[in-house]
Amino acid sequence: MKVKNLSKTIRQQQILNNISFEVSPGTITGIIGRNGAGKTTLLRTMAGILLPSSGDVFIGNHSILKHPAKKQTMIFIPDNLDSLKTYSTNELITLYKMVYPGFDMDYFNHMRAHFSLPDVNRISQLSKGMKALFVLILAFSSRVDYLLLDEPTDGLDAIVKRKVLDFLVEQARANQVAVMIASHRLEELDFMVDDVLILRNGEVEEHFAIGELKTRYRKLQLAFQSGSFPPDLLKRVTPVSQSGSVYAVLISAADSAIYNEIQDHDPVLFEELKLTLEDVFLARLGGTDDVL
Repeated sequence: MKVKNLSKTIRQQQILNNISFEVSPGTITGIIGRNGAGKTTLLRTMAGILLPSSGDVFIGNHSILKHPAKKQTMIFIPDNLDSLKTYSTNELITLYKMVYPGFDMDYFNHMRAHFSLPDVNRISQLSKGMKALFVLILAFSSRVDYLLLDEPTDGLDAIVKRKVLDFLVEQARANQVAVMIASHRLEELDFMVDDVLILRNGEVEEHFAIGELKTRYRKLQLAFQSGSFPPDLLKRVTPVSQSGSVYAVLISAADSAIYNEIQDHDPVLFEELKLTLEDVFLARLGGTDDVL
């Protein structure tokens, strides 16, 4: 899938501005950004639910605007499933079989039995976790190539959340389905995504493979005899947190000289910490101005 120069204006407000990127088969991409950055609008426009103001989405060499049948290669699952609440499980299965010709009933029955999902007259009778699993099983049974998810674990307890995420990752890898997940839960994305797309004010701030993080940044925990952070180092670091006189900061991995400069200040604590996606989020999108 290729997103090319995608823009979207809603009620004279530009939500997306000239967004371009590609999604490879079998990869899981996390879309992160602050509230209002355009994450949900991006997914809905990619799925063809919203028409772009300009730009396009391509499946192979085919525009989904000019070839709407290509929308059958993807499924968008919103964060709120209330629109499905009046359907029975069997009605939804019938609907998906009509929309997606490749629907795999054997796979669906196997997965429904595996998770002990019951037949109900109304989807609203299922718990939130059961609903999340049910729609994911429907999606993978449809044998689509692309799965677009908006906050898929919102409101789930820790045990059900782990079950949903494990199933999602396992099936995406096994079936070579490209998954795009918009989420505020960065600790969940950390363990499952291959790529990260950072949105800021409707534009792509950065798009990188998760494995590249350590080639870009280092996270250090520092403390100094004075109890405060040396002013001359401030311009070289991005603060992440402060606890008393102990500071966590990010530095550029390319800035090898910073290590010697820190040592020149005789730190009483100097250690490297594990870098997380949340650290990069803070570094790129702000929210750390009041740390130091």
